[in-house]
Amino acid sequence: MVVAPHFLAAEAGARVLGEGGNAIEAMIAAAATIAVVYPHMNALGGDNFLLIGDGGKPIAIDACGAAAGQASIDFYRSQGLEAIPSRGPLAALTVGGAVSGWQMALAESKRRGGTLPLSRLFEDAIHHAQNGTPVSGTLHRNATGKLDELKEVSGFAETFLVDGAAPDEGHNLKLPALADTFGRLAEVGLDDFYRGDIAQSIARELEVAGSPLRADDFVHHKALNVEPLSISLNSGTAYTLPPPTQGLASMMILGICERLGVSEAEGFAYVHAIVEASKRAFRVRDRYVSDPAYMTVDPTDFLTDDRLDQLASEIDPKKALPWPEMSQPGDTVWLGAMDRDGCAVSLIQSIYWEFGSGVVLPETGIVWQNRGTSFSLDSDSHNRLIPGRRPFHTIHPAMATLKDGRQMVYGTMGGEGQPQTQAAIFTRYVDLEQGLEETIAAPRWLLGRTWGEDSAKLRIESRFDSAVIDALRNVGHDVEVVGDFDEMMGHAGAIVRHTDGAIEGASDPRCDGAAVTDAD
Repeated sequence: MVVAPHFLAAEAGARVLGEGGNAIEAMIAAAATIAVVYPHMNALGGDNFLLIGDGGKPIAIDACGAAAGQASIDFYRSQGLEAIPSRGPLAALTVGGAVSGWQMALAESKRRGGTLPLSRLFEDAIHHAQNGTPVSGTLHRNATGKLDELKEVSGFAETFLVDGAAPDEGHNLKLPALADTFGRLAEVGLDDFYRGDIAQSIARELEVAGSPLRADDFVHHKALNVEPLSISLNSGTAYTLPPPTQGLASMMILGICERLGVSEAEGFAYVHAIVEASKRAFRVRDRYVSDPAYMTVDPTDFLTDDRLDQLASEIDPKKALPWPEMSQPGDTVWLGAMDRDGCAVSLIQSIYWEFGSGVVLPETGIVWQNRGTSFSLDSDSHNRLIPGRRPFHTIHPAMATLKDGRQMVYGTMGGEGQPQTQAAIFTRYVDLEQGLEETIAAPRWLLGRTWGEDSAKLRIESRFDSAVIDALRNVGHDVEVVGDFDEMMGHAGAIVRHTDGAIEGASDPRCDGAAVTDAD
């Protein structure tokens, strides 16, 4: 089974499974396809993180690109800037690591007997880029909403706009330059993205556009095989990626919530518990998490029983901690895959904000991320910009091995909402025994910013009972009621393998996705 927030990506992965490919090969096919059909949320110019497991401790791949060698505080200050621009070429200051994540995953696939060539794995991506796909509602809404800040950015209008306007929903969007790039990578290999002709083309186009990235930055990049971050719970073990991702926050929320012992999914106590746990976790994240090479603390210190007991004890069941504090937006895709032999993959891929920096390279058709805007130009900041430093990431995939033998991959997009939604998925399905589809479709909330919003209210879907919403307000939460299936809550998904070998999956009704098996 493959789950993706666009059905064409899920179908691409499922077709690979049907031809005997493994979950890693299916994931690469789905991840390549979604870079074509959901280009506002991810691209070859973005980053990704992966977990690959068989029921025990998974392999964790960190494919995060570092800041350019020329990207320094002085570089931006000399241009009269107090902060890194969120759009345009100066926002395109970190290497795109996503392709290197595919590369490392493909090497693991081959060690497991995978044989499918890149030409097959990229087949759907190339087809859709050449022939076009209908513009989705979410692509149309994001292009419309961000038109004023993107229409003048290098390459954006030529790639995505129709007569200067956002394309209508259903418009057939073709990306021929991107199709050629996938074809070239399939022919010569993924390393060409960093140390070959494609790398030279990318670096040249970025420099012409005004980005500080250069060819040497690509030569020095490589994905990392890292130790996954984990937490042991009463029900099993959950895994995610360590810093520079905010995975630590997700693990902390699960540990704190377990100690609070909430037993009803849709009530006030449940929402209040996860929101208050999120606040404690976000405080730790915002103070300490950055490129691990620059961190002064061990993230596992915040996952000890004593630390989690202390944080749980600080939560008042009848009073909200004052908020907001600093928060981060983000646009992303999560994809999951499981094969018949028990291999499971959880991947998250992102260009940060919708359409990233907005820069689209004309020769290669690649959209470039703006992840580096999370750096600070304050020399005293714990996340200050330094050439070669890796940026803080909101994105992080999740995986769990349960004590009853079930294996689970799950995740979502949505910036600040990711660890909160992950906690909701895990606790609803595992602890409170909701069905998987019910879990993914259930009403959600979001504390903080997402999708470029500036405020950090507690947004909650209108499907919650009004008494729950009133109770949250009464204890001090700054609540804003939003739509019944609001897209700002993210595009979640999950796959579970049961002990008898049966696999079930669910995709979020808030997106265009699907859970597809090789028999569909």
